[in-house]
Amino acid sequence: MKNNKSIIDKLTALWALNESGLGGFLHVFNSPFTGLIVGGIAILLISLIAFYAEKKWQAILKALIIVLIIKMAVSPYSPFTAYISVSFQAIFGAFLFSNFSWKGITLIVLGMVTFLQSALQKLLKLTIIYGTEFWEAINIYGAWIQQKMNYIIESSTTSVIVTIYLLIYGICGLLTGLFIKSIMQIISKKKETDFYLEPIKQPAKTKPSKGKMKAKIVWVWLITVAIIVLAFTFFGGTLIGWQKAIYLILRSFLILMLWYLVLGPFVLRLIRKYLQKKESKYQEDIANAMDLFPYFRQIILFTWKETKGLKGYTRFKYFMANSISNCIHFKMPSE
Repeated sequence: MKNNKSIIDKLTALWALNESGLGGFLHVFNSPFTGLIVGGIAILLISLIAFYAEKKWQAILKALIIVLIIKMAVSPYSPFTAYISVSFQAIFGAFLFSNFSWKGITLIVLGMVTFLQSALQKLLKLTIIYGTEFWEAINIYGAWIQQKMNYIIESSTTSVIVTIYLLIYGICGLLTGLFIKSIMQIISKKKETDFYLEPIKQPAKTKPSKGKMKAKIVWVWLITVAIIVLAFTFFGGTLIGWQKAIYLILRSFLILMLWYLVLGPFVLRLIRKYLQKKESKYQEDIANAMDLFPYFRQIILFTWKETKGLKGYTRFKYFMANSISNCIHFKMPSE
């Protein structure tokens, strides 16, 4: 049991590193693949915590609190929607592993549902900021392209795009579930070895540039609005097009300001207030997890070099499995 506690603590630290390090980096650059990359690694680590824990619900929820507190400290500019996604992955995973047998189908359901939640969250965000005019503009572009190609489909362009988008995320979730199953089989069959590391100095903590993040948001908004305005003005009729274009600019600007200056900070303040109450309870766990970050980076680099003899997907699979195995079993010379 003591050994399992050490493994769960290290898996929690890995999860925190994934969210605050990789996740924070991708959120700053507004990467469209954040949900797929960070979400996939997150549900792998949640699944492993459930695999090693006796009380799965309690173990996953405790790990979630620690991860969110570290994310708040290390990656303070992550949007509140990121906290919602992380919490959904953990709570849904805890529900599945606490109530259903630990089999491949559970991993597939976890992957598909969490990935679809990420996709739907993005679509909802687009609709809130740009309104239904965003989808109307896509339909206009779609109709224009169909006319040029002399090919007309009965379904609207938006329904086709959204269906394909959700289908891609659903398939990725299914494949992620199967991938996680194969990774866990490798880890469970791998013999525990003493993987020692020399003590290393803690690196100085750096914070992402808030100015660069704001500039990125502005550019994304300007490009999106420009594309939609062009659709209305050139393909949607002169008078109605200009009216909708001006309305869209004003509406999206106001919603964006409300989102990032009022709603976002307000929700983040509530989240941080709740997490700060929990921080004192898990202070030692948080400190121990953050102390492991430099060692994990060293292990990951070592494992990448160790698997250089493998190629393509095989290398990626064994790199992931061996990295996690080395991270959860490594020991300091003093141990």
